[in-house]
This record gives sequence, C-alpha cells and structure tokens, in this order.
Amino acid sequence: MSMHMIRGVQVHGVGKRRKAKRKSNKLLKAEAEHQKFLDKLISGKSNYRPDLPDYNCGPSMTSDRIAGNGLAKERKQYTGTEIAGIVTTHKSNLMPVRRDNKQAAIDAASMRR
Repeated sequence: MSMHMIRGVQVHGVGKRRKAKRKSNKLLKAEAEHQKFLDKLISGKSNYRPDLPDYNCGPSMTSDRIAGNGLAKERKQYTGTEIAGIVTTHKSNLMPVRRDNKQAAIDAASMRR
C-alpha cells in the first residue's frame, strides 16, 4: 500500500531544519531607527475624543395616549352601469367588457377559437 493512501500519514513538511541567519549590523541599525520612529509616532497620540452630538428629537408621544387612525376614505361602490358583461377568451381567461366599447366584445369573441 502506498503512503498517500494511508490515513493520518503526512509526509510533506518534514525536511531538514535550517539555522536562522544572523542579521548584519546595517540591518540591526535600520531596525533600531525604525523602532525609534514608531515609538515616536505612538507617543504623539492623544486620548482626545470628541463629544457625541445631541440626537434628541424633542418630546415623544407617550404610550398612554392612542393615536386616531385619521379620516377614513370614502368607500367606492359599483353602480352596475359600466360593465356590459364578461367574455371568455383563450383558455378560460375571463375579461370584463365595458358598455362604451362594443368593439372589444367583438374582438374578444373572435379570439376565442
């Protein structure tokens, strides 16, 4: 049986460990200067925080008062004079036909085949 088929065995990443290389004096000096620069930046920060603005919108409605629903719309009621009838067109599609448009009834009748 080959190694890649055995569960739990990992072969990669076990190579020879290398020694860490020593840093040169020039690199150590540059790192020290950079650290000094970073320390200077951090020490220059202040703890100032601006005050939060006042988001209060004024007095609000309390829960002990119930608001009315306003004026009710006038209900529409069909008088029965506008629609002449209902026409069945293709595949049981029902369409209303108005009294003033008789051509729509003729067109709907010719569609039904």
